[in-house]
Formats: sequence, structure tokens, C-alpha cells
Amino acid sequence: MREPAGQIECPADSALLADRARRLLIARSGPAAGRVIVGIAGAPGAGKSTLARQVVAAYGPDAVLVGMDGFHLAQAVLADLALVAVKGAPETFDAAGYLALLERLTEPPNRTVIYAPEFRREIEEPIAGAVPIRPEVQVIVTEGNYLLLDAAPWRRVRSLLAETWFLDTPPAVRVERLARRHVEFGRAPDVALDRALHGSDGRNAELVLASRSRATVLLR
Repeated sequence: MREPAGQIECPADSALLADRARRLLIARSGPAAGRVIVGIAGAPGAGKSTLARQVVAAYGPDAVLVGMDGFHLAQAVLADLALVAVKGAPETFDAAGYLALLERLTEPPNRTVIYAPEFRREIEEPIAGAVPIRPEVQVIVTEGNYLLLDAAPWRRVRSLLAETWFLDTPPAVRVERLARRHVEFGRAPDVALDRALHGSDGRNAELVLASRSRATVLLR
């Protein structure tokens, strides 16, 4: 599939993307300039968090990763809302909280350290205040499934980002990664594969892939 008009295609290379973020920052220079926030979107299992960590490492100490997954609702809340079976769907996140953090991060840096939550996969829970964003941080890399979702309130995310990059990973690779992840967390192989293909992962992937045309850059 060719990329939509106005969308560019680029290799998913961390050094190239770090340089792209650096150029975005230079273009915004000035006394009132704020940080640059770039977003990496993609379907479950695409490798967003791995690529985001690599881009931050390639950029250097003045870049920080802030994941959308830090705004997962806690497991107890999901249970109260009867949403455990669809964990990972848009309604299982604190979208308003994520937007509020992005808005704070777009303001010109000051002397205040801003703290972001982080999702810990080993316990399947978000941890508040786990990611400090110091005043000297220039670039924020944020990643998640729904950065390009064209539905309220998610559609506001795109307007707060300097660019959005969609990581377009082959379906077979994504499904294999997801199934392996589920097995690592105790699911039987057949159950893991079914969840990756037909369960909430599969449904969420369809939703995310439908938003790929809204990205600035398509990463191969």
C-alpha cells in the first residue's frame, strides 16, 4: 500500500529519527520555544516501545520516553468497570490524563520537574511518578496505540505533537511477538495465539491500522 498524499516514508532507523527530532527542535528555536514532542504510533506488537527507547538513546540525555501505556487504568479499576477482557482498548486508558500531561510538556521549559507515569509489564500495572522530565529535556518521545485515533478525546493528541510516526510492521511479525509475550506471562500457546489474532489484540490492531493515514511519517 502506498502512503497517503503528504505522508513521507522513512526507515525505522533510530539514528535517522533522532536526527529528525533534532532538526524539528532547531526549527522551533526562539525565546518562547517549548520542547519538541514526537509520537510513535503502531498496532500492538509493532515494536513501538523498543524503537522509542532506541531513538531516546540515540538522541542523548536531553531526550526522555513518555509512554501512553503509563495511563492504563489500574487492574482493580478495570475489574470494577468490567473492562478486564478488553484491556488495551481505548476505553481502558485515562485519555484525559494523558492529554493533560502532553499539554504541560508543550509549555516552554521552566525550573519545574514534571513526573510522568510508567507502565510496568512485569506487574501489568501503571506506576505514578516514575519518569522525571527535567527542565533541560529538549525532546519527548511518546509512543502508544492511539496517538492517531480520530475519536474524542484522542484526536487532540495529534495536535500536541510536532510529528507522528507510524511504525508499519508486517502482521506476521506483530502476531508472533504478541503471542510470545502472552506465553511469557503465563498463557498457554494456543490461547496466546488466539488472543493475538482474534481477541482484544486483534480488534485493537484493526482500530490502530485504520489511523495510519494520519501520520506524518510512515516507518518501514
